[in-house]
Parts: sequence; structure tokens; C-alpha cells
Amino acid sequence: MKKTYFILLVISVLTTASCGPYSFTGASIPDGTETFQVNYFQNNAPLIEPGLDRDFTLALQDIILNQTNLDLVKTNGDLVYEGEIVEYRISPTTATANNTAAQNRLTIAVLVRFFDTKNDQNDFEQRFSFFFDYEGSAQLIGSQKDTAVAEIFERITQDVFNASLARW
Repeated sequence: MKKTYFILLVISVLTTASCGPYSFTGASIPDGTETFQVNYFQNNAPLIEPGLDRDFTLALQDIILNQTNLDLVKTNGDLVYEGEIVEYRISPTTATANNTAAQNRLTIAVLVRFFDTKNDQNDFEQRFSFFFDYEGSAQLIGSQKDTAVAEIFERITQDVFNASLARW
């Protein structure tokens, strides 16, 4: 019986060791990369929503911290994220028979510049955007606005993560 357990233990150790490191988030972080920095994302959208710049910067930091083992630093990061919010727009998407909006859409777009100091072939500058639809009769204030922004930022930050670290 002990021999069977020993054989199973050896097989499982060899199988696990042969697979190498694997990340369930899909991140492929190059060897030697230990830190990242997220520079403050300015809000340069034509329509300024106060606090949006801070919230996006923190959301991007959080997703990278939660999905990797990289350390956040203020300067000299191995990976550097910077950019600006370039669009914050509310527009009608459908109309009623009375020519009023039946549904509105909040769209947020962020221009991201990514630098990999270990391999500049991974660098990119790309625009990421997403939207949130809501009833035309509703005001985008309070908890509805918070929900809309959180959903948009969740999608944009995941797209930035995938583009920079998962390479999807």
C-alpha cells in the first residue's frame, strides 16, 4: 500500500513540475518583471466628471494587483501604464414616438500607453472604451452613475490587462 502512495506522489510531483508556472488569469509575465507603475490618468474628455481620473487610476492599479504578483511602485516600474481619459459622453440610443430618448448611453474612452522596460516590442498606445445603457427617463446620478462607471471601468481595465499582460 505504501508503495502505491509513493508512486502516486512521484507521478503527481513530476506532472506538476513539468507544467511550469501557470496563471489562472492568463497573464504571461516575462521573467525578471517584478514591478509595475500606473501614472495618474488625467481627465481630458470634453465633458469632465469630477473624480473620474482618480477612480480609473485606482481601478487599473487594483486589477493588476489582484491578478498578478507584481508589486506597485511609484517610479521605475518594469511595466508602466499611463494615458488619459479622452471621452465621457451621454447620448440617446433610441427614441420614443414623442421624439424623446427611450434609452441613453454613457460612453467612456481611455487612451492607454503601455511600456515594458524589459522588452519594448510589447509597448503600445491604444484606445479602450465601453458603454452603459440606461432608461431615457432616468437621471445618471447617485448609485446609478456609480454602477455605470464601475461596470465600464471593470470592462476597460480588464481589456487593458489582457492587451498588456495576457496578449489576447
